Formats: sequence, structure tokens, C-alpha cells
Amino acid sequence: MPLPRVTEIAHLLVKRCLAPGGHAVDATVGNGHDTCFLAGLVGPGGRVDGFDIQPEAIARTREKTTGFPQVHLHHLGHELMGERVPEPVEVVMFNLGYLPSGDKSVITVPSSTLTALDAAVALLKEGGLLVVVVYPGHDGGAEEATEVDRWFARLSPETHRVVHFGPPETDDRKRESPYLLAAWRER
Repeated sequence: MPLPRVTEIAHLLVKRCLAPGGHAVDATVGNGHDTCFLAGLVGPGGRVDGFDIQPEAIARTREKTTGFPQVHLHHLGHELMGERVPEPVEVVMFNLGYLPSGDKSVITVPSSTLTALDAAVALLKEGGLLVVVVYPGHDGGAEEATEVDRWFARLSPETHRVVHFGPPETDDRKRESPYLLAAWRER
């Protein structure tokens, strides 16, 4: 049996932290897959806030989540989640990079992503989870990956448990494979 993809690992981790009636954020809705996944976990008594700057991503996600009244989509950058999410949350998910089957020149960038990560960690309840799938293999991706790695490294081990899932980095090989960073808020 092959190892799971990092997106599958992200879902496995989220399932451990999110229950019916919970509140989650999809910081980059893209094609709506994670938004639907989160909506299914929180159920009709929960809430999912989703963010994306691309009208195409919001439209695709809206179409997929028509039967999920607990989904609230925001056609805004993820860096504004702290202004739009009304309460602490159990989970915040990010899939960085670009919209699959969309305009590959529109990508997440370190300046807005780091601001969004600050907002995300501030929104997490005790026992909450932040998961970020990082894609360093596209133009601009390696720079963002470096900044995101540094951001995670600065989280205090007294308040957050941080893990990395992905291939090892070597000096003779540029990291191009996707990987996952996760942080649990312990207190």
C-alpha cells in the first residue's frame, strides 16, 4: 500500500480535531474539496468559513457546497480571515500555491500568507489544529515555502506542537515535492 498523499494526511489529522457542531476555516478554497470535507465534518450545526481571491474558485466552491448551509464563502484574501471569522475555531486549513486548472500566474505569496498564518493561529481554540500543504515546486513556491517554514519554526513549543510530513531535504536536491506542516495549539 503506498503512502498517503500530504492532502490525505491533512484530512486524517483534521478528522481527529473536528466534530459535528465545530467551526473550521478553509483559508484557500480553490476547487472546494477541503471546504466540502470540512462541511461534512461539522455538519449542519457547525460552520465553515472559506476564503479565496479568485472569483472562479469562489464560484466552483459555491457550486459544490450548495447543499451545505453551514458554509460561508468570502471573496477575500486569506489574510483578512481575522476580520471575518466571528469566533475561535477548531481547524484552519491552507493549500498554498495556485488554483488547479486555473490561472497558474495567480499564486499565494509570502506577504499575505504570513499575515493569514498569524490570523489563523490567533483564531485557534485550545486543542485546535492548523494544517498547511506547501507546494514549493512552482514559480514563487520555493520562496513561500522558506517563509512558511520559518514562521512555523518560530511557534513556541510551550504552546504549539509542530510536525512536518514530507520528503527529507538534501543539500544536493532542491525541494520540489509538496509537504505538510501542522501545529496543534496545546494551550
